[in-house]
Amino acid sequence: MDGMSNRPWLRHYPAEVPPTYDYPDQNLAEFLVQTAEKYPNHTALEFMGARISYRTLLDSVYRFANAMLGLGLRKGDRVAVMLPNCPQAVISYYGTLLAGGVVVMTNPLYMPRELEHQMNDAGARFIVVLDLLVARVKQATVNNPLEQIIVTSIADYLPFPKNFLYPMKAKKDGTPLPKLDYSEARMMRFSELIREAQSDPCRMPVESHTDLALIQYTGGTTGFAKGVMLTHRNLVANTVQSQLWNYRNKGSKEKYLAALPFFHVFGMTVLLNQGIRLGATLYLMPRFEINSVLKAIHKHKPTVFPGAPTMYIAIINHPDVGKYDLSSIEVCFSGAAALPLEVQERFEKITGGKLIEGYGLTETSPIVHGNNIWELRKSGSVGIPLPDTEACIVHPDSGEEMPIGEIGEVVVRGPQVMAGYWKRPDETAQTMKNGWLYTGDLGRMDSDGFFYILDRRKDLIIAGGYNIYPREVEEVLFEHPDVEEAIVAGINDRYRGETVKAYIVLRSGAQEDPLALKQWCKERLAAYKVPKIFEYRDSLPKTLVGKVLRRKLLEEELEKEQTPAKPEEATKE
Repeated sequence: MDGMSNRPWLRHYPAEVPPTYDYPDQNLAEFLVQTAEKYPNHTALEFMGARISYRTLLDSVYRFANAMLGLGLRKGDRVAVMLPNCPQAVISYYGTLLAGGVVVMTNPLYMPRELEHQMNDAGARFIVVLDLLVARVKQATVNNPLEQIIVTSIADYLPFPKNFLYPMKAKKDGTPLPKLDYSEARMMRFSELIREAQSDPCRMPVESHTDLALIQYTGGTTGFAKGVMLTHRNLVANTVQSQLWNYRNKGSKEKYLAALPFFHVFGMTVLLNQGIRLGATLYLMPRFEINSVLKAIHKHKPTVFPGAPTMYIAIINHPDVGKYDLSSIEVCFSGAAALPLEVQERFEKITGGKLIEGYGLTETSPIVHGNNIWELRKSGSVGIPLPDTEACIVHPDSGEEMPIGEIGEVVVRGPQVMAGYWKRPDETAQTMKNGWLYTGDLGRMDSDGFFYILDRRKDLIIAGGYNIYPREVEEVLFEHPDVEEAIVAGINDRYRGETVKAYIVLRSGAQEDPLALKQWCKERLAAYKVPKIFEYRDSLPKTLVGKVLRRKLLEEELEKEQTPAKPEEATKE
């Protein structure tokens, strides 16, 4: 496997994309410093009507870095950032990096138990958090208090009069702002910290190959979240790799719709780091709310819109989508979950832009594969490996390389592959062998070097001895005109070991008809793959990035098994 001389994908590389590249050896945050020198007056961030130039952004980042050093931050110390997409998230992120700290991006939806695990595991000394979430942070850190809780409010960066009206609006929306006591020793205001700090350049030198920029926790879709150690080199390389792929980018003329959260590594690389390196303008959205997103595209004309499939599904199924002009969109990278072909085709028709699927993991910063944007692409495929990235399919048990077209485990290597799991050497050793990362995903490669991801090894359904890949069944369900969303899981079955169950969210106006849906599947799938049970739901449990939590559904099934049976609703065949 180490030879890997056969890289069939290289013949499908666009002429403009180099197969290998010399990545800058630098602190990840130098991208911002370089862009601010080049385009000081260009708008870096747009946030709810406020505009921040690159010069102003860098000034705030230097102030934050100097303030953190003043609070005693030493190189390698961990700073947690628990914010939605807002200017403070960008300032805290790059400021921590320039001060030599390690960022721990934290999901604002985390509950105290999840937060406690992450803070303790990472050994965070400081956290930057939204005022609305302070109570949760305090509850999570009762036993191990943080040294400083740096508190900010959405209103801090709103223009007048929105900043003035924000507390009233929050109250009206049912989320009144908490009354916080800043005389407490461990609490301080973000705005004061920035205002009182020096703006002298602060650029801590780092050893990019070994110094960590980030401890990024895996989604926890497979149990307790693990901290993935990503170096400056990992993230610099992946930012450049994904930018090389979008070779027709118009540099500082690009405008990114930043609805994908920065605290997810996909949003961090393809939106934040890539946008900042290009000198683009980032239009920040604190959360994905479909009506606001459609209005933002119509009004602000973004050109690049990375997202998750559920975001594109929400757009194409919106009843008033025809009333909005979405034609500014040129390129969309879809990640975090499988992109159904039906969704891709309808989205491209509506916008006139390109929507391509890529593939990656938190452990790979995250992108390793992408479909060509303007050259050959294949439906159902996650594309081909990015520059300097190698991938192959191996036997899940023996580790032998599999013949072309055969299913096995996807393994990858490249400059974007993590340094390992934080404080988990055993798990690192299981996942990384001879420089190769074993992804735990099942897939195959065709003769052109295009990869197809079937599912996580853990999600494989084995029914009556047959292997069933949920994605294959989900693709068929998505093609049905009544289905808006679908996910398939294997649930316990006395006879077959497991049986296939489909969870369905219908398009508005459609009626539940499990028999018709079953017939639809029977005409398109081998009998053993056809779902035996259909459950209709108003929504599916998701992460903030829009990845459906199959694990949550299976936990619900286990609970049902342990409670006395009720008469079945109309979900069985």
